[in-house]
Amino acid sequence: MKQVVQNYKSGELAVLDVPVPGCKPGGVLVRTAYSLISTGTELMKVSEAGMSMLGKARSRPDQVAKVMQSVATNGLPATYRKVMGKLDSYTPLGYSLCGVVEQVGAGIDDVAVGDLVACAGNEHALHAELNWVPKNLYARVPDGLAPQHAAFGTVGSIALQGVRQGEPQLGEVALVIGLGLIGQLVVQLLAASGVRVVGADPDPVRCELAERLGAAACGDPSSAAVESAVAELTDGHGVDQVYLAAGGGSNQPVELAARLCRDRGRVVDIGKCRLDLPWNAYYEKELDVRFSRSYGPGRYDPEYELEGRDYPIGYVRWTERRNLACFLDLHARGSIDVEPLISHIADFDDAVKTYQSLKDGELKAVAVLFRYAEHAEDGEAEAPAVAVPAVRRGGKVSAPARSATAPVRLAFVGAGNYATSMLLPHLAERDGVALSTVVTTTALSAANAQRKFGFARATTDLDAVLGDPSIDAVFVVTRHSSHAELTRKALLAGKTVFVEKPLALTEDELAGVLAAVEESGNDRLQVGFNRRFAPLLREAKQRFGARTGPASLRYLVNAGTLGHGSWYLRSGTEGTRFAGEGGHFIDTASWLLDADPVSVYATGTSGQEDLQVVLRYLDGSTATIGYVTTGSPGFPKETLDLIADGKVLKLDDFVRASVYDDRRKRWVSSRLPKARDKGQNAELAAFIKAVRTGGPMPVPLESLVATTAATLAVQAGLAGGAPVTLARAR
Repeated sequence: MKQVVQNYKSGELAVLDVPVPGCKPGGVLVRTAYSLISTGTELMKVSEAGMSMLGKARSRPDQVAKVMQSVATNGLPATYRKVMGKLDSYTPLGYSLCGVVEQVGAGIDDVAVGDLVACAGNEHALHAELNWVPKNLYARVPDGLAPQHAAFGTVGSIALQGVRQGEPQLGEVALVIGLGLIGQLVVQLLAASGVRVVGADPDPVRCELAERLGAAACGDPSSAAVESAVAELTDGHGVDQVYLAAGGGSNQPVELAARLCRDRGRVVDIGKCRLDLPWNAYYEKELDVRFSRSYGPGRYDPEYELEGRDYPIGYVRWTERRNLACFLDLHARGSIDVEPLISHIADFDDAVKTYQSLKDGELKAVAVLFRYAEHAEDGEAEAPAVAVPAVRRGGKVSAPARSATAPVRLAFVGAGNYATSMLLPHLAERDGVALSTVVTTTALSAANAQRKFGFARATTDLDAVLGDPSIDAVFVVTRHSSHAELTRKALLAGKTVFVEKPLALTEDELAGVLAAVEESGNDRLQVGFNRRFAPLLREAKQRFGARTGPASLRYLVNAGTLGHGSWYLRSGTEGTRFAGEGGHFIDTASWLLDADPVSVYATGTSGQEDLQVVLRYLDGSTATIGYVTTGSPGFPKETLDLIADGKVLKLDDFVRASVYDDRRKRWVSSRLPKARDKGQNAELAAFIKAVRTGGPMPVPLESLVATTAATLAVQAGLAGGAPVTLARAR
């Protein structure tokens, strides 16, 4: 494998081929996806390595003291050989990365092979293709957080520990001196804590960035702007806390801290700056000077870091591992955003050139990432392909035999809000349909559905329904996590199945459904993609007509926010919100384009609740789905434009549709908002007809599978940061 190293004596930087580390007990072997260059700490080491021996001694007086002690103990010749041998050796660089678990050591049960983790430590999270990381120095990356963002975990923990040492409270005012990487993160963490922040840095670009990320005001520490901002925000009392996130040999930061801090305020040293405290200034205000030790409690304790001995949470609430997990969670929930801090992403093979550019000042950056080979293609990270499983039908496929005059007997598994508001009202009024049985997990909900819609029977026994030969079709309208397994069971029982979206939340679940199709020969399946059945949209498509060239489709979904406590928010068990309903919009786009997508690219805002999804089709057509939760509730929920061959189809929230051609409006149709029809009734009519007649299902199974695979690819694309190929199985 390859690793970045430095010779401290000569200053040489190199990417060396070194052996792969072993996977020892108590840790995991991680293949790096992205590693972060600390433009402060690491560049300081690189610069020191290029100094003369006298310069090195002046920069590290602590090490000089150790050398002098060794001379006194071991003599000059032995000490000289020891020091020269240590200097003339390769040392590693790096301490913050994100990667994929490749091997799990004995005693580890909290992660598995394939899990994405963020790793810390200047001995374990190195700029290397593979690293062995002990248990207390890694944390699982939350779903939806991109690996390049999770690579900030260690520096985020440093900033977080510094903020904890300052003990900020709501409404306080803080001064952050030094707006490099750590300082920018401290600004965001303080702002997220309800603290108003003033920043000080001589670089106007960094000041502007900090203001965009939440600071109330920023300026050059030598100017009057910072003092004026502090005076205005604190009524002249001074700030409650000062965070020293600056480096270098100037004593200006600690002097500025004393001048702008209030009486009995707190000064927290996070960076490595000169600390010649002006005694009178600190004494007269009785300032509380605190130091922040790296990532948090546990740092430099070998029993914690190497042996995995955790501190009891009742005694030490925030250890370095808990800080790491906390920072990742804050980013995943949108409280922190590191994307604006990324100045450059370099290929790992260009590491030496990148360090040299940073050292020489050619590359001015707040944060620089190394991207490793398996995550690079044409300058972007590569996400793995998502398979579109082939549909294989075991034996002759035919509809179950039934009398043409008998009513279609239906069973419902689940009777929640969607079933009782959007499906059952249409079915209860339909001739030739008998609502036979409703199955729920609680007796009362089944009884309520029976009373309201006239089911002949209510039960909590699913097996009794699947084994009932009189039932023609089963509706699966439960929570998302159970859809695939219930569909699989119903198909194996020989039932025609209508399952609400999504069909599956994982590739394995989708494969399980198709295995049931192959085993049983039963492909009688419909997924509740109702928008393709909406009368207004179907008429608009007909009016638009056939196309000869590639099309461009834009679909904006103003999804809005969910109420607190909604089970849709339980992404750990029920999948992300887009995984649950995104298939609707992908299916609609593919139906309008008469094709299935061949690749998916997805990107999202912090927390990735607002998404942009780009689908590419074989004929060159593209569909862009904007799925947003932060828009105005007064704006229409769904708007769509389809452009091709000099024509435009426009849909406004299933209330109004129009088609433009030859520079004029050729057709327009509208209805009252209360008559908005998204196709559920027509979809159910088509499904019941297929059950009654034994004819083809309304949507081919291959199309349902392709849409489900494309929906799954969105999550893979968010994690990988690159287009995901939809690979067709043969």
